[in-house]
Amino acid sequence: MEFQNFLHYKFKFSDLIGKAFHEDLPYGDITTEALGVKYIEGKAKLVAKEDLILSGIDLLKEAFLWQEPDTEFRFHFEDGQRVLKSQVICEMKGNLLNFLKAERVALNFVGTLSGIASFTRCFVDLVSHTDTKILDTRKTLPLYRDFFKKAVVDGGGTNHRMNLSDGIMIKENHIRAAGNLKNAVQKVRSNSQKPIEVETTNLDEVKLAVALGVERIMLDNMTNDQMSMALDIIPEHIEVEASGNMNLERVKSVAELGVDFISIGAITHSAPAADISLQFVWN
Repeated sequence: MEFQNFLHYKFKFSDLIGKAFHEDLPYGDITTEALGVKYIEGKAKLVAKEDLILSGIDLLKEAFLWQEPDTEFRFHFEDGQRVLKSQVICEMKGNLLNFLKAERVALNFVGTLSGIASFTRCFVDLVSHTDTKILDTRKTLPLYRDFFKKAVVDGGGTNHRMNLSDGIMIKENHIRAAGNLKNAVQKVRSNSQKPIEVETTNLDEVKLAVALGVERIMLDNMTNDQMSMALDIIPEHIEVEASGNMNLERVKSVAELGVDFISIGAITHSAPAADISLQFVWN
């Protein structure tokens, strides 16, 4: 399911940015204020210090506008676009002293989100010759899921469940709670009309999931050989998701097996932040 939560995403801006500045400037920027200068109108630019996929423009703009409401922006790139090292992402005009106050909050947002988008694109590029889609997971920093999920889409990935209310996935502990896989599927089906995804860890579970007629089967922590055998068992009308121990070295070979989806928690919980700097233009 592609990112569909843009309205809620927008509503979170003000609260999030306000708290971010309260964290970074609880009693003001005492260094800048100690200079005794109130206003320096000038220009600044945001520069990519490495190749990246841009994400987080909205948060970046709102952060600067929070401190400098008269900021004028001229963006050269949009979310989802590739930016090369040393390219200028954006030019800005306004009170440079207020830019100093906004700099770290703004760059932390755009650097983190661009890092997620860039890491996602690495996986997407490796499977682009197949029909496999790269999925995120719910392994996101609490309260930042909307932003992380959008960054995944900016990187070319596809959103899995946004939350536990968004779809049914029967996992190991659900199966234990119900007694066995058959009971779990039957109980869920008696209480919901939503499509069912089932997590499986071996071929016997795959066979049972097929017999139960679930809509999607997750192959969890299986070897490539095990997944290949599972795919021989699963009919084409049932979607197949591979998960567990997925990395850049392995993802291409898994996609070439013919799975529909590969879910990767690392794209949101372990993506390195992208390096972006704010530079004043003094001449």
